[in-house]
Amino acid sequence: MKFLDQCKIYLRSGAGGDGCCSFRREKFIEYGGPDGGDGGRGGSIVFEAVAGLNTLIDFRYRQHFKAERGHHGMGRNRTGAAGVDLIIPVPVGTEILDEARETVIADLAHAGERVVLLEGGQGGLGNDHFKSSTNRAPRKTTKGGEAQEMWVWLRLKLLADAGLVGLPNAGKSTFLSAVSRARPKIGDYPFTTLKPQLGVVHVDDKEFVLADIPGLIEGAHEGAGLGDRFLGHIERCGVLLHLVDGTEDAVTKAYRTVRRELKAYGHDLEDKDEIIALSKVDALDPATRKARLAKLKRAAKKPVYALSAATGEGVRDILRAIAERVGRATVPETAAEQTADAASDWSPLDG
Repeated sequence: MKFLDQCKIYLRSGAGGDGCCSFRREKFIEYGGPDGGDGGRGGSIVFEAVAGLNTLIDFRYRQHFKAERGHHGMGRNRTGAAGVDLIIPVPVGTEILDEARETVIADLAHAGERVVLLEGGQGGLGNDHFKSSTNRAPRKTTKGGEAQEMWVWLRLKLLADAGLVGLPNAGKSTFLSAVSRARPKIGDYPFTTLKPQLGVVHVDDKEFVLADIPGLIEGAHEGAGLGDRFLGHIERCGVLLHLVDGTEDAVTKAYRTVRRELKAYGHDLEDKDEIIALSKVDALDPATRKARLAKLKRAAKKPVYALSAATGEGVRDILRAIAERVGRATVPETAAEQTADAASDWSPLDG
């Protein structure tokens, strides 16, 4: 299944049915009077967050959504049938924005959550509503309410407890595959990750959801590389794991580049709790390893973990640190259901 996290769609609710102008016609009954029924209410546009969906790909093949209009009223005081509401399922974590993408209209962050975006038109009144002691045969009716229409943007933000950030080829995908059953693409070249990946991680008696996004490069907030469009998927994370490639000479520059991009993106990402790790330390000799850990620690002004996803060095310590900061003993159901491995109890760290 292809991953799609942004799309633009057209919505139109159903118009209300018109009221009916009718008079009672029965044998032997003189002056039967008005009996025009009301029109039915138009269908509304309703969005529902559904667990188990993790992409907006369905909206690539259908961009127009129209609810059923209300049926017209009929004689014998028969009210027209109401139009059926159109319920549009979306993944948990979907935001609905206006056409200009400036205002968030709704944020569906929980499974089963619903929002009525466009109300259907009210049904019109039949002439039976207008009879009175002075107007025994009214011919007045009203039209049904008009439909509402608008273009909106859907933006998906995956639900995860912790997020992986770093430059391309920093070892994020390797780390995710080592600690979960997720199987992201891994290669010895930059930008092997082209879309966000989720994995459920188990450590001790705790578990949490970890998100891997494509790597950032200098100028990502201006569109360089893959840009920063995928940073939205870690906005909901409680903690960020920042991986710095230990095989690079300029580890300080690499760290600061990512921090600048997080700050330029905004949404308080630069203020999130951060765990820093020097990755690929198995490829370094002791002296180089010690020097680069010291440089990174001075630049970050925080403790720095030594990590090797290939050998497992430092992995358990980092996972315990993430689990402690996430502060959650179980995976939220909605987040777990977004991943293919949510139902598995397998852990590469058992024993």
